[in-house]
Amino acid sequence: MRVIIFGASGMVGHGALHACLRDDTVTEVLAVVRSPLPLTHAKLRQIVHADFTDYAAVQDQLKDLDACFFCLGVSAVGRSEKEYARVTHDYTLAAARALNAASPSVTFVYVSGEGTDSTGKSRQMWARVKGRTENELLAMPMAAYMFRPGYIQPVDGASSRTPLYRVMYRVTAALYPVLRRAFPRYVTNTDAVGRAMLAVARQHGTGPTVLRNPDINRLASG
Repeated sequence: MRVIIFGASGMVGHGALHACLRDDTVTEVLAVVRSPLPLTHAKLRQIVHADFTDYAAVQDQLKDLDACFFCLGVSAVGRSEKEYARVTHDYTLAAARALNAASPSVTFVYVSGEGTDSTGKSRQMWARVKGRTENELLAMPMAAYMFRPGYIQPVDGASSRTPLYRVMYRVTAALYPVLRRAFPRYVTNTDAVGRAMLAVARQHGTGPTVLRNPDINRLASG
């Protein structure tokens, strides 16, 4: 399997990347990044690219891919709807269209979030934008899965790029086993998300298309 990852430098992308590097069925991993990752691996190839709304310059490198794990995202805090939608919606759809043209059989996995609203009626701006993004991805002629995780604990060196979140995750790290047992419907970790992505990539269009933490944990456990 050949996999491309967007957002590999982020917390969830780290989990997806390392799950792919550990999986024997994955033969190559392409990471689309603005700056090179501080990581080398025999299976890893990095595509340094600046404009996440236009992939014409790298279109030839997007051929013959089996799966895309789109983990790129930003917090909505302090951003206008236009700013947030540019990253959350525009970047995602630009990548999906480029991949659908270059690799029509690709399975596209989009990391959304618990609380995403596909009806467009939510008072939460981020929920509406993610819902619109999900709807447009699911309407495209390709296999697509929407991951809506709730709480994600970073493991295996994964780290949030938001300072406040990093502090929170350090505090909750010791409590994670307890949280996982007490709230299995709401808690997962970055490794499980990565392994679940690989599981749905192998399904290629079968099974439910919107997955939450219980689905993610079930798929991760095999």
